[in-house]
Amino acid sequence: MGSVDIPREQWATRIGFIFAAVGSAVGLGNIWRFPFQVGQEGGAAFLLVYLLFIILIGFPAMLVEFVVGRYTERNPVGALKEVGSGAWAYIGWIFVATGFVILSYYSVVAGWTIRYTLLGLQDGYLADAAEAEGQFVELASGLDAILFHALFMAVVITIVAYGIQRGIELAVKVMVPAIIVITVGMAAYAFTLDGASEAYAYYLSPEFSVIAAEWTSILPAAAGQAFFTLSLGMGVMITYASYLGEDRNLAEDGAIVIGFDTAIAFITGLIVFPILFTAGVDPADPGAGAIFVSLAAAFGDLTLGWLIGTIFFGTVAIAALSSAISLMEVVVSYIIDERGVDRSRAAIGIGSGMFLLGIPSAYDLVLLDLFDLFADQILLVLGGLLLTVLVGWLSSDLAVRELERGIGDLGSIGTAWIWAVRVPVVLALLAALYLGVLEYIEFLQEGFLPWLDEQ
Repeated sequence: MGSVDIPREQWATRIGFIFAAVGSAVGLGNIWRFPFQVGQEGGAAFLLVYLLFIILIGFPAMLVEFVVGRYTERNPVGALKEVGSGAWAYIGWIFVATGFVILSYYSVVAGWTIRYTLLGLQDGYLADAAEAEGQFVELASGLDAILFHALFMAVVITIVAYGIQRGIELAVKVMVPAIIVITVGMAAYAFTLDGASEAYAYYLSPEFSVIAAEWTSILPAAAGQAFFTLSLGMGVMITYASYLGEDRNLAEDGAIVIGFDTAIAFITGLIVFPILFTAGVDPADPGAGAIFVSLAAAFGDLTLGWLIGTIFFGTVAIAALSSAISLMEVVVSYIIDERGVDRSRAAIGIGSGMFLLGIPSAYDLVLLDLFDLFADQILLVLGGLLLTVLVGWLSSDLAVRELERGIGDLGSIGTAWIWAVRVPVVLALLAALYLGVLEYIEFLQEGFLPWLDEQ
């Protein structure tokens, strides 16, 4: 079945589009994933490589998604059918599949943030790390996790069902300013803690010997984190740009989105690490549950820790919601554009499917890691790689013309952007994909298969 001609929604305001794109980027990728990635990958060494990826790879790649979305005014599947031909026309399916998979387990993690927000208001947080870990294992899987997974998904479905202006745009205009204000306030609080100076040294003073020794691990982690946090490789920016109803300066909008996103991620580190160092908690504790174990234990050891923890986890929940609605919109926009399904029915149907796929992740953390590593280090990077090859090498004239709308003649700048997409972006993504596949195979051999044998 081909695409269906139906009236296409648009953003009511420019700030609505920017907040939606920022909200998509400023989500669990910043506040849940970023701190434990920094901790696992060597502190400031990872931060430096990550920031380089954001500037040199993330910004050119975001513009690629923007120009494809605005030019076609379609969802990722429809957009790639219009821009590509032959096998290239099917790249859009990777984006839709990636968004579907990520939100299925992302919703489970978001459910944890709601649970931990309530935990601070009820019983507070356990200061003993072993007890905090036991509490997390109990809450992160099983019926409790499934129920909060369902609650979060229901909220996402409701917002997306109301549409672009009355649902997503209205929601992000409230959520994004709230996230910014609260994170800045919490960073100011963290500055007053006893462990702040030690934390800043760990977080802000890179050791190049660590990069040299661990680059095979740091590179794919930084690439995956950059794409995850900027919502690249999942079709979100293609979809959001497709709702732009007038000529905008896409480069300016992209810079604003990346600036806000990177600032929130950076500020999150200024919050998390002083709290961990003050409580004497190892920042390198690995895994998806890092902030729910290490940080919760740290809150349990602080004066008024229950209040600080409640505010922190509440902020994470809001950020998770702002990202989740963008992930669902990718798949819902495909159903609306290509199948002509009513938005409410599409949102309910897709959300229900995502909920069901997420149940295994709510059953056991190993299964969540199975989905997360596959989506983060393979699907995201693969989608981004194929799209940049298509646009940079096969559709470059179209891309430059589209970027010039709202800006004017770019001249040599447009050429420089295309060559940045063609060479450094493609090579970095190729290397990251190769290393990511190796790391995923290692996880399957050392993590998943032993777990499977125990079942």
